[in-house]
Amino acid sequence: MQCVVKEKPQVQFEPVTSSAQQIGIMGGTFNPVHLAHLSMAEQVRKQLHLDEIWFIPNNTPPHKKIAGNISTKDRCAMLELATHDNPHFHVKLFEIMRGGTSYMVDTLRYLKKRAPRNQYYLIMGSDEVNDFENWREPETIALLSTLVGVRRPKYPQNPKFPMIWVDAPNLDISSSLIRQNIATGNSIRYLVPESVRLYIKSRGLYSD
Repeated sequence: MQCVVKEKPQVQFEPVTSSAQQIGIMGGTFNPVHLAHLSMAEQVRKQLHLDEIWFIPNNTPPHKKIAGNISTKDRCAMLELATHDNPHFHVKLFEIMRGGTSYMVDTLRYLKKRAPRNQYYLIMGSDEVNDFENWREPETIALLSTLVGVRRPKYPQNPKFPMIWVDAPNLDISSSLIRQNIATGNSIRYLVPESVRLYIKSRGLYSD
């Protein structure tokens, strides 16, 4: 499924195929997407030999507001710019098209119903792993997908659910850091893809 970002995100769904795929899933607000997201996704894809990585932006996250009053259109546009040069990366708008609060368990139920032969790998940073038990229906998520944790030195690694651990470069980058840098006039070069940096600059995002 390719997403074409317009005033209201629109998407065309590709037909369901009978061949099984190994698909990594990265969910989040991506506000904005940055190089640590992309590096983590690529390391998981290579180490676990996955066919594709799907970036699934939230519509409305369960436990926080989308900072900066950034539109869905802008978040999706930045994701498309960040991922378009990797043929294994795809932006999927399942949660945005569904509307309401975005829960990963609902997304996985939809995906397994739509393509039951696919194997989904839910990719989480160590901070997300530590909070996973507080997600909606974590037991169901663990049944519908293989949980993948990306190690970070500052976080303990004793999850309560079976987890595949993957090593990735420790890039200390966060979306909040990028927003803070922009608001204070500091550079975000080399923290986000250059295409994303130029998009943010041209649109005046996060500068208020």
